[in-house]
Parts: sequence; structure tokens; C-alpha cells
Amino acid sequence: MTRRQRPLPQLWLLSDARNDALLARALARLPRGSALVFRHYHLPAPERRARFARLQRQCRARGIALVLAGGDGWRADGVYNVNRRRRRGALHLASAHSARQIARASLTGADAVLLSPVFPTRSHPGAPVLGPMRFRLLARLSPVPVIALGGMDRRGARALRWPRWAAIDGLSHP
Repeated sequence: MTRRQRPLPQLWLLSDARNDALLARALARLPRGSALVFRHYHLPAPERRARFARLQRQCRARGIALVLAGGDGWRADGVYNVNRRRRRGALHLASAHSARQIARASLTGADAVLLSPVFPTRSHPGAPVLGPMRFRLLARLSPVPVIALGGMDRRGARALRWPRWAAIDGLSHP
């Protein structure tokens, strides 16, 4: 159990420009209790806010938590990569790529970290990856729950044998 009262979702979908057109369908396929991390940095502020509101209605209807990246407010269920003081009861997620970053996220009160990249990704082609062994080692040493990210899809999640994982492309396409 995290520092929050509600259980931490096991399945996380991250949004970006690549999967924007597919989000409604992808959300419809996610099980109740999953989560969406709304990034959409590619949109101008007014469009980003309007897109958030539309997705928020769909998430609420489906029982999917909605986390806002890079900001706080908009009645989101949580925040991702925000360095400010957090709202009481809101989920606070951080990204990490190393043991040092995991420790820093824990010290700043993160409820969980998205540890990446586990596998090669389309987002960062050719970048070094953690691989399953290093990922599991770092995750097991983490003082906060860890969500696997980077090249993840259902097959990769089974191979990794880790309960919590997130994807952009891996959950956006049928």
C-alpha cells in the first residue's frame, strides 16, 4: 500500500502526440482501476485544458484515475513530475532512471516512480535501457512502489513479471 488511502493502479497509459487520436479507444479497453497520465505537451494551453476535460469525463465514467503531468489542478486525481508541494490526497508520481533518482523521488514524497526505460522505446530510439534484471534490482530496492515504463506492452509485462507497468504505444494500439 502506498502513502495514499486508495490502492495504486497496476496499469498505466501515458498520453502524447503519437497516441492522441487513439486515446478514447485505448481508455475503453483499460480495466476499471487503471490510470491515464495526461501529458499532451504538444497542445497549446487552451487546447490542452479542453482535451483534459474531455478525457476526464471518460475516465470518471470508466473508473480510471487521471493524473496531470507537469501541473497541478484541473481536479486531476494526481500529478506527475511536479516539484511543488502536493495537494492532500492527490497521487504524486515521479520519473526515475537510476537508484539516485528513485531515492530523490521518495524523499520528496512521491507515492510511486515510473522507472524507465526497461526495454527499447520509440520515444528514445537507441538510448540505453535498464533491461529486466537491472530494472527488478532497482525496483526491489526502492522505498516506494515502482511502475515499469519504456517499451512496455502486455508481452513485455509478462516477461518482466512486474505487477505495475505503463505504456504509450503498448496500450494505445489493439
